[in-house]
Amino acid sequence: MANIEKSDVEDLLKTVVDPNHELDLVSAKSVKAILIEEGRLTVKLELGYPAKSYLPVLTQEVERRLKTLPGVGDVYVEASVKIISHAVQQGLKPLPNVRNIIAVASGKGGVGKSTTTVNLALALAAEGANVGVLDADIYGPSIPTMLGVSGFPVSADNKTMQPKISYGVQTMSIGYLIDAGQPMIWRGPMATNALQQLLKETAWTDVDYLIVDLPPGTGDIQLTLAQQIPVSGAIIVTTPQDIALIDAQRGLGMFQKVNVPVLGIVENMSMHICSQCGHAEAIFGEGGGALMAETNHVDFLGALPLDIKIRQFADSGRPTVVADPEGTAAKIYKEIARKTAARLALKARDFSARFPNIVVQNT
Repeated sequence: MANIEKSDVEDLLKTVVDPNHELDLVSAKSVKAILIEEGRLTVKLELGYPAKSYLPVLTQEVERRLKTLPGVGDVYVEASVKIISHAVQQGLKPLPNVRNIIAVASGKGGVGKSTTTVNLALALAAEGANVGVLDADIYGPSIPTMLGVSGFPVSADNKTMQPKISYGVQTMSIGYLIDAGQPMIWRGPMATNALQQLLKETAWTDVDYLIVDLPPGTGDIQLTLAQQIPVSGAIIVTTPQDIALIDAQRGLGMFQKVNVPVLGIVENMSMHICSQCGHAEAIFGEGGGALMAETNHVDFLGALPLDIKIRQFADSGRPTVVADPEGTAAKIYKEIARKTAARLALKARDFSARFPNIVVQNT
């Protein structure tokens, strides 16, 4: 392997763009080692997000390109994943056993936010992450129904609650603690206290991503999460409809004001395709989510069709990603999940654990 330099390999790797965050491997700091030995070139890659389905594709593509280098012999590419904690709001620290909290928000109800939450969580789990879901909609909890889980949570120490497990995902909801159909006639402070308890008194286990399903709007619960709970990033869910976009803009603005990075926008019900004739019609408008993303300089994560199966699967307690994992909608959810986690991986890391707590005592 004469005349091969590390700089030659680096220059080639700069031409390999990761579609999940749209940066090349060198700029994204995914290249961890380049080893050139006699007759052998080894490149070690490390992604900061779960990508079980993408790693084989990436490995094959990098190997193919490396073999085009003049004089190269055997080529070996090792790709792995390491998920770390990322920075949260100033003055807050990540929760124990939870590396990252991602909030899923919408300006108004009925845009498919909870459906997006559960499918995003299941997609991240399918890609290899340890995932949790917190149902922050105290007044209208829907996560138990969508994930097919019910019953009171168990407490092993009489201090914390064990999360309910569904399809490998840890979940907690006020819906597990009340009877079905019981109205939550609580004022704002009671609801926000309940949210804090659900979050901090649940015995989460080694969670890479805790996906929080927020109620619609920008009220007490949203502000509590934005100001008092350590959030690494947020996703805004909308439909193309102008009314939904106006409200979604308010939700996006709230996160920007409290310095929570918006990882991107998901557009639901972007297009209806007739199951009988295949005709496509933009019932709620067209391109609104992408335009909102462009206007606010945030990423457009993807668009989902208005598909009766997505609703049917969610209502039956078997969301799309597990009910039809090879279907078109499931593939879109997985792509959105990878893009979300990949964009979070580019954000600043959390270094709070490296600094000791300073205690002042009179001696």
